[in-house]
Amino acid sequence: MNPAVIIFPAFALFVLVAWAVGTYNKFIKYRNRIEESWSGIDVALKRRANIIPSLVRVIEGYGAHEAKIFQEKTRVLGGEEGRRHERLEAESRISQSLGGLLALAEAYPDLKASENFLDLQNSLDEIEREVQKARNRYNAYVGRYNVLVESFPANVIARKFGFQKQNYLALELATQREMPKVAFAEGGDD
Repeated sequence: MNPAVIIFPAFALFVLVAWAVGTYNKFIKYRNRIEESWSGIDVALKRRANIIPSLVRVIEGYGAHEAKIFQEKTRVLGGEEGRRHERLEAESRISQSLGGLLALAEAYPDLKASENFLDLQNSLDEIEREVQKARNRYNAYVGRYNVLVESFPANVIARKFGFQKQNYLALELATQREMPKVAFAEGGDD
């Protein structure tokens, strides 16, 4: 019997198995990196949730009613752990409220000059930058993973082992938004 008849199919089988194992391991690698990136986002969002009550306390003296409403929203939404999708919706609502609260602070010159407020606002800006970096890293890994899920022949492995496309993260940050204009009605004659 000719040795080439045995060696060629064995080699082809070896290459096919090595490719399948390598492709499976890529899926696992990207899935783990996506989870790691989400963890970075989660940590930054928790830091943001921890700084918000301090920011609210500083602003309370200047806009007690608005701060109280925001504080209640933060308490309710900040405690939500749930699934990623639900958590992101809650965080987006917090970002919108926080953007409004920061816009409200713009109407109070004494508050804007307060060292405590400025420190908190700088800390918030730093945290928002961390969230942005983590979100970009997350989306980069999701992009690589999704290309692998949809590419032939890797999509055969994806279907076989249940790897499905992931959604990109579109988390709106409070400091990314254009601040809404806040106008106060002038009071009557004093």
